[in-house]
Amino acid sequence: MAAPRRDTRGIVDPAALLTRVRFRRHRPAEPLRRYVETYWFIDWDLPGPYASHVVPHPSVNLTFQWDEEEGPPYGEVTGIPLGLFTRKLTGRGRVCGAKFRPGGFRPYAPDAPASHWTGRALPAGEVFPQATPDTARSIVGPADDAARLTALDAFLLSLAPTPDPQADLAMDLVQRIRADRTVRRVGDFAHTQGLSVRALQRLFSAYVGTTPKWVILRYRIHEALELAGARRDVDWSALAADLGYADQAHLVRDFTGTIGVPPTTYAASARSDGDAN
Repeated sequence: MAAPRRDTRGIVDPAALLTRVRFRRHRPAEPLRRYVETYWFIDWDLPGPYASHVVPHPSVNLTFQWDEEEGPPYGEVTGIPLGLFTRKLTGRGRVCGAKFRPGGFRPYAPDAPASHWTGRALPAGEVFPQATPDTARSIVGPADDAARLTALDAFLLSLAPTPDPQADLAMDLVQRIRADRTVRRVGDFAHTQGLSVRALQRLFSAYVGTTPKWVILRYRIHEALELAGARRDVDWSALAADLGYADQAHLVRDFTGTIGVPPTTYAASARSDGDAN
């Protein structure tokens, strides 16, 4: 099974992370792809602790994890973290994750709006009773990816998502925001989709878990983060305009508020890490 092209959008300093962990993405079984965007697998064996940082996507994740310092394997449902997501890695461990499409988790948990999960991490068994300790062991226990894929596919295929046209609409709208840089203002976007701003906000709260404005800004920060880490000649003023910011200062403010450092500082640090590796 071919893996999708490596995509590090959202990962802070991916060069540093990828020298410490084995990171792979895999496609889920075809019937799952309507709602599940990708699987992501990470294995590590570290001599000392390392903190990974991610600027979250507007997605709910279902993960099965094992960390030798935390006990037996377990499952977890993680809603959208509204701030920078940090995970401390120690010793040996692995994660097998399913990243749902923005809007794609609600059909699997139709009794609660997507906003119910936002900012929360819950044992998977509280959401899916089928996610037993044996399930976690069957997914993260095997040494090879093929066996893990088979087990993760089998678990998700055993669930029964509830088809919902509103979930389909939410997934489509988020994908349009992600792909189209000209989407800059919630009001304009709602109008082009034939919706009121309030209707768009209600849809995103119920099916995505956050606001349309948050999604627009988050994808633009992902782009800025990717460019800051990959290029040496970023024209920040031009990029700010291209991403829909009123000026460079607004981009710098959002980037700094999300990552913790200004984009020029981050770019210099990422280049240093890349050169060192």
